[in-house]
Amino acid sequence: MSITPQSAREVVSPDTCTHLTGHDHVASLTAALGSLTAQVDVLDRWGRLLADVLTGPSRGRLLAAGNGGSAAQAQHLTAELVGRYRADRPPFSAICLTAETSSLTAIANDYPADELFARQVEAHGRPGDVLVLLSTSGRSPNAVAAARRARDCGITVLAMTGPGPNPLAAAADDAVCIDSEWTATVQECHLVALHLLCAAFDEAVLAESPRVSTSNHVEVVK
Repeated sequence: MSITPQSAREVVSPDTCTHLTGHDHVASLTAALGSLTAQVDVLDRWGRLLADVLTGPSRGRLLAAGNGGSAAQAQHLTAELVGRYRADRPPFSAICLTAETSSLTAIANDYPADELFARQVEAHGRPGDVLVLLSTSGRSPNAVAAARRARDCGITVLAMTGPGPNPLAAAADDAVCIDSEWTATVQECHLVALHLLCAAFDEAVLAESPRVSTSNHVEVVK
């Protein structure tokens, strides 16, 4: 039995089926990566912005948040900055708001659901910091509220979403929107986008004239 090449397969819509076969999934991802490829320059710019903020005189910080699978990816991003991505370098301040379980449960217990991230942004963020928000739909009310609160506080908001236009992209200073109707496909592209962002950040920090010293920290164990 012959299999249709990926380049010739039509991407299935959620309107016509409830799940993707293995080949449909790969075809969906291949198509969506095309929209990400067109935004690589945006992610490079984000990496340079993060380097400016985190290595600048004020030693700013990154905040990140998302719901569900996007929460895990937000934590992935902050781990790459506090730890490292590829090259050895000093750690940088990065806080995942979805990992603060005591704060999350206290806020959810005492305030409206939309405050889940916004209140933490107001608490931890300072003018000039950066907030990265991930939402596969771009319509998560708590993410949109966090974006608006952050901008009120002088914090730059970068959003990774599904297809645009959407409320989160509109509320952010800049956005990378993945053109796919499938949540899993959007999340997979967001992971690639996060790695591209980390690579751009490292390139800016560890340029020919490094912005930071690489000698005053623990050697990487291999």
